[in-house]
Amino acid sequence: MSGFLAGLCVAALPLLAAGFWLGRRTARPESLGGLGTPVEHATFQTLHTASLAAPPLRAGLTEETARKSARRLRSLLGTDALCLTDQKDVLVWDGVGAHHRTQIMERLAGALETGRGEAFRLHCGHPDCPVRWAVVAPLTVDDRVHGALVACAPRESAVLVRAAGEVARWVSVQLELADLDQSRTRLIEAEIKALRAQISPHFIFNSLAVIASFVRTDPERARELLLEFADFTRYSFRRHGDFTTLADELHAIDHYLALVRARFGDRLSVTLQIAPEVLPVTLPFLCLQPLVENAVKHGLEGGAVSAAGKCRISITAQDAGAEALVVIEDDGVGMDPVVLRRILAGEVSPSGGIGLSNVDDRLRQVYGDDYGLVIETAVGAGMKVTARLPKYQPGVHSAGRITQELPGDFAGGFAGDVADDLSGE
Repeated sequence: MSGFLAGLCVAALPLLAAGFWLGRRTARPESLGGLGTPVEHATFQTLHTASLAAPPLRAGLTEETARKSARRLRSLLGTDALCLTDQKDVLVWDGVGAHHRTQIMERLAGALETGRGEAFRLHCGHPDCPVRWAVVAPLTVDDRVHGALVACAPRESAVLVRAAGEVARWVSVQLELADLDQSRTRLIEAEIKALRAQISPHFIFNSLAVIASFVRTDPERARELLLEFADFTRYSFRRHGDFTTLADELHAIDHYLALVRARFGDRLSVTLQIAPEVLPVTLPFLCLQPLVENAVKHGLEGGAVSAAGKCRISITAQDAGAEALVVIEDDGVGMDPVVLRRILAGEVSPSGGIGLSNVDDRLRQVYGDDYGLVIETAVGAGMKVTARLPKYQPGVHSAGRITQELPGDFAGGFAGDVADDLSGE
C-alpha cells in the first residue's frame, strides 16, 4: 500500500503543475481577496477542484460517476469540451461540440488498444464550433486500459497534451483506489461466506436434538427453542449488508446462548456488562458471535474442562471515547500462544473452524492493522479476547436496524451497566 500511496503523490504533483499552467492563463493581476499571489490562488483552485472531482470516481468508471466528475475535470484543464469514455462508448460529454462524439469514438480504437495518448484534428461542418482538436489520454488501472479522457480545444497545444495526460493519470489513480475498495469488499464478502460455512454442523445437529428432546416433555419449551434457532440462523445467513450494529450482534449471541444453555444447563454461566451508549456502534457482520462460540467450545467442549465441569464466560462492552471496547473471556482450556500465533498468521487451520483468524482478518481490513484482536491465553488458563471498535469509520455503515434494547436475559445487562447472570436457571 505504501508504494501505491507514493504513486498517488507522484500523480498529484503533475496535477498541480497543470493547475499552475491554468492559473497563469486565468489569474488576474489585481488582489485576490486574501488568497495570496496568482500562483497560490491557482494552487488552491486546482486542489479544491480535484477534491470535488475525486469522490465520484472512487466508485469506478460509470455513466453516473463520469457525469458527476466531467465538469470538474474540464475546469482543471480549462478546455471548451471534455469527454470520458469506456472501451465502447462516450460516457459523458461536458461542454460544446457534442456532435463530435461519434467521430472521436471512431478515432479512439488505437489509443484504447495500445494505451498511448494521441492528438488529432477534428473535422467539423459547423463554422461556429470552437472544437477543432482532440487530445486523447488513456485511463489505465493495473496496465489495463479502462477508457479515455478526451480534451477538446480550438487548436493544437503541446502543453494541453501534457496537462491532459497528467489529469488522466490522476483519474486513473482514483479508479485504482475504487478497484482496491471493490476488491476489499469482495474479500470481506468471501470471508463472511467462509464464516457462514464454518457454522458448526455439530452445533446445528445438537441444537435440533435438544429441541426434539423437549417436544414430548415440554412442548412450549421446544417451541421457544425452535424460535431461537430460527432467529439465529436467519441472522447468520442474511444476505444484505457487510456490517451490523453491536446491539444486533448481541441479539444473535442471545439466540445462540439460549440454544447452548438448553443443552448444557447450569454448566454454563454467562455474565455481561454492556454500556447502553455503545449499542449503535457499527461493526463487521458476524464478528462477535464466533468469539463467543470459541469461548463455549473451549469451556464446555474442550478436552479438559474445569474441575467443577462448568464454564464461566463474561462479555463486556465499554465506552472508551472514540472507540467501543468489547471483551469476551472464558475460563476454559486455553491455548498454547505459539499455536495461536500460527492460527492468526494462517499457517495452520483452527480445529473445528472456530473463526478467530477470520474475525481478526476482517477487523484489520476494515479498521486497519492496529485494530486486530488482542488475545491473552495460555494452556489451562482460559482465553481473553479484546476487540476495539471505532465508533465512526468512513465507509462503515450498518444496513440493518439499530436496536436499542435486547430481549430476554440480555435486557437487564443494558439497563444500568450492571453484570447479569445468565446461568439458565
